[in-house]
Formats: sequence, C-alpha cells, structure tokens
Amino acid sequence: MQFEELVNEIVRRIQEGSFIQGTISQPRYKSTGLQKVKLKPVEIKKEVHIQFEYHYERILKHENIKISDIQTTLHQLLEQFKQMHAEFTDEKVHIQLTKKFKVSWKGEKAAVTKKVDFSHNRKKNYLLDDETLYPFLVRLGVQSPEGKVKKQKYDKFRQINRFVEFIDDALTHLPKDRPVRILDFGSGKSYLTFALYHYLHIEKGLDIRVTGLDLKKEVIEECNLIAMDLGYEQLEFLVGDINDYNEETSVDMVVTLHACDVATDMALARAVKWGAEVILSVPCCQHELFSQVQSPALEVMLQHGLIKERFSALATDSIRAEILSLVGYDAQLLEFIDMEHTPKNILIRAYKTGKKPTAEGIAKYEGFRDLLNVKPFLERELREAGYLQLKW
Repeated sequence: MQFEELVNEIVRRIQEGSFIQGTISQPRYKSTGLQKVKLKPVEIKKEVHIQFEYHYERILKHENIKISDIQTTLHQLLEQFKQMHAEFTDEKVHIQLTKKFKVSWKGEKAAVTKKVDFSHNRKKNYLLDDETLYPFLVRLGVQSPEGKVKKQKYDKFRQINRFVEFIDDALTHLPKDRPVRILDFGSGKSYLTFALYHYLHIEKGLDIRVTGLDLKKEVIEECNLIAMDLGYEQLEFLVGDINDYNEETSVDMVVTLHACDVATDMALARAVKWGAEVILSVPCCQHELFSQVQSPALEVMLQHGLIKERFSALATDSIRAEILSLVGYDAQLLEFIDMEHTPKNILIRAYKTGKKPTAEGIAKYEGFRDLLNVKPFLERELREAGYLQLKW
C-alpha cells in the first residue's frame, strides 16, 4: 500500500461510518512540539465530525472537522508521524510509516462487530449531573428549586462542571491524612468556590477548609450568607487584596480566577512560597508585557496593536507556565470555558513535583524572555524571594 492509498483508505472508512477511534503518534520532527493526536467521531448539530485532540508537552487543543473535509488534515498529520493505531467497527489496525513513507498495515479482525456510539456526544456525562438537585446551584440561581438547570444558565453549568473536572484530576495531589487548606483569590460571586467545596467535601468526603478572598464587600457578605445557610461550616469569604493577605504559612491548593493583570502573578508567587501542591489559575486582562515587549525579529507582528495585544497575552501565560516549571512544578496550559461565556480561555494548571531546573530549561526560558526584552513580574517576585537564580 502506498502513502496516498493509506490516506484514502482511512478517509473512506471514516466517511462510511466504521471509524471508532484512533491515535497518531511517534513524531518525525520534535521542532513542532506536537507529541500525538487522538481522533474520534463526534456529532455536532446532527452532523458527524472528527474531533482531533492535539497533545503538546503542556497544552491540549481540540479541532472538530466535518468528515467531508478531513482529507487534507489527515494527510498532513500522517506526514508528520511514524505510526497510527485505529479502531474500526470490525477491525483494529496498526500502521507504521518508514522514513520514505512505506506503509506497513497490520489488521486484527474483531470477534464481534462494534457500533459507533454517539450517545456521549448528545448528553454529556457531567461530574455534577444536570438532573440532580444541588442546593448550592439553586441558591446561586443556576438551578430551579426543582433541580432543573435554567436554560439561560446552562453555559454557567457547563463551566462549573469543567472546573470540577480539573478539581477531580487534582485529587491525587492533595493530602489524605489531614485537613486540606484551599485559598481562592478573586472569588467574586463564587460559583466555582461553592462547586469546589461541594465536590471535595460533600461528594468526596475530604476534610477541607476553604477561604475565598475578594475586594467587593457586598459580594463577600452574600457569599458568607449562602455558605451559612447551606451549612458549609469550613467555607468562609473575606474582604481583602491578594497582596495584603498574610494569614497563612502553608497552603495545599491555590485557585485564582480572573485576577487582573499582575494580580495573577501575585497569587502564583504566593502559591509557590506556600508550597501549594496544586495551582489552578485562569488569568484575566494581561497588560504588563504589552508595554514592555520590543523585538526587531517580531516587528512584523508587533507593529499591529491588536496582534501585539494578543501575542503579549499568550507570551505572558507561556512565561508563567515556564517559570512555574523552573521552581518545581509540572505546569500545563489548558482550555477553559470563560466566566463571561466568551470564547474559551486559558487555565494554568500546576502540580508540585519539587524537580530542580535544568540548565537547558533555564536557557530556554531566558532565551525567550530576552527575545522579547521583558522583565516579567512573576520572575521578579520569585527572584527576590530566592526561588529563582536567573540572569537578566
């Protein structure tokens, strides 16, 4: 089988409806950063698409493409990788591609013919079920008193569940032999703070103490009233600024959602100093690097204000993740559903590993920072505290 025949055969099987799932792996070129791609059929508005899930070292991206339009994407991906595992309704296939793109196709017939199941696409299996009454969601106006998710609040319900998924993933990183200390900086109306408390304490039975911190006094008063009414005894809300909160010496999890500009960096720095095992941060506006970044090599981009603004925001989060990795965290940038129901945002997730930075890692970070000619706030904070030994 020739390479073009391989692509055509896979596309044919996908379009005829026999494709269940697949994984493309073993990249030919490390420079792209793409490690593997997972494929599965999904049904969107009653039309079948293939969802491409792109796995980078610290980033996960998704793309849904109609099955009638997948030929080009599949062709390009198979050119970049050496193997593919694919499962069809009647066969499992292992495909190897040599340097010269010679194809090895090894198939194993299924004992029983399977069916492509789209049921999981029609009804999402949420960790918080959309047909179960949750008192905190009723009090927050997301559910009716009968436990039905309000139509106008379904985006908020989806966002809460997405956040709970991140909390669930972090369970193995939290202590089991003592109370878990959690701080939420910039908690706002606290939809996610209440969800965190409910999931960890009520559903998972963890002994936790959670504090939400925000500057809006009236919002804090309302959240404390709701917590008291619900009997959430280990959940409190305080009026205060991230930079002035000095009540803790050790914290297990730090959450910061839409803290504006360098307030996110303040929270990240505090989390590192407290030795937090888990950090979940959704940044808000990011202005710091916009006023600093200067790079002749990037002038084609930076000469346009709109592009410069977007680039600066992406560079800011990339730098944050890289700095966290240099101070002993496994940091990833992941997709998150934004608080204001606008397009998806970025969530920084970091788990403490305690690993020391490598010379290569330091050089990579310094090279990128110096290319932009910037002095990031988070680096300065952790330098002064003795957590980073870098060159300006």
